[in-house]
Amino acid sequence: MLTSLPDRVSVYEVSPRDGLQNEAAPIPLDAKVRLVEALIRAGLSRLELTSFVSPRWVPQLADADELCRAVAPPPDVTLSALCPNAKGFERAKAAGLKEIAVFMSSSETHNRKNTNKSIEQSLTTFEEVVPPAIAAGMRVRAYVSTVWGCPYEGEVDPKVSLDVSQKLLALGCYQVSLGDTIGVGTPLQTRRLLEMFCGEIPREAIALHFHDTRGTALSNALVGLDLGLRDFDASVGGLGGCPYAPGAAGNLATEDLVYMLHGMGVATGVDLELLIEAGRVAENVVGRRLPGKVHLAGLPKTRG
Repeated sequence: MLTSLPDRVSVYEVSPRDGLQNEAAPIPLDAKVRLVEALIRAGLSRLELTSFVSPRWVPQLADADELCRAVAPPPDVTLSALCPNAKGFERAKAAGLKEIAVFMSSSETHNRKNTNKSIEQSLTTFEEVVPPAIAAGMRVRAYVSTVWGCPYEGEVDPKVSLDVSQKLLALGCYQVSLGDTIGVGTPLQTRRLLEMFCGEIPREAIALHFHDTRGTALSNALVGLDLGLRDFDASVGGLGGCPYAPGAAGNLATEDLVYMLHGMGVATGVDLELLIEAGRVAENVVGRRLPGKVHLAGLPKTRG
């Protein structure tokens, strides 16, 4: 049972990067621009645009520099990009981005497969990214993957995830996005895990990033909402998946999250009808139907 609800929640849209990076077919630059513009029209003001990684590792994001130049967001919209190292940070700075993100796992095996580094090596690498970015006037967000479980190691010690998150915040990241990378989390597990985190980290420094492999993403988001968290990652249509997380389904669908929040009287600043239109753009971009439930069903004609 919910004890309280916020007036407003911030939705962080990840489909242009996290959603498209796992697509098998190449996505043209102009199609990506159409998707981003549709998402901005819908009222999403925080978008992860791309990733400045080697095209050898993620060929779908090889056009990162061109995409940043092609999108001209309004002043109230923040675009971000993943930066795995100092070279990526320099590219992001040259592209004029005001925010970047770093990423790592709390599972040693997943971190090595995803970044080719140990956890300690990743943290050392970020010393060459986070402080210089802050000195350049940029904000830095961090992702911590496999917090609820790892496809290679199984259960992950929450204390390890907490330690990694605290080190990233101490380095200067303004927020850590905790990821259920393979979608194994259940509401009770989520409550216990987040109660531990909220006892050690300010709530405004925590975001939640759920995958919907087993249909529990919305339920887990509701637990986070009840515990006072106000920042949620989502991807239009449920686009997404992780190349190094076998069997993981897509992200929590943005329209499903927004529909639930609006139905509970929680504002997001997002126009749900325009968001559903953005979902149709996303389907056109990737050439298939997407699993977002509200997107597929549409909105009810009457409310009551």
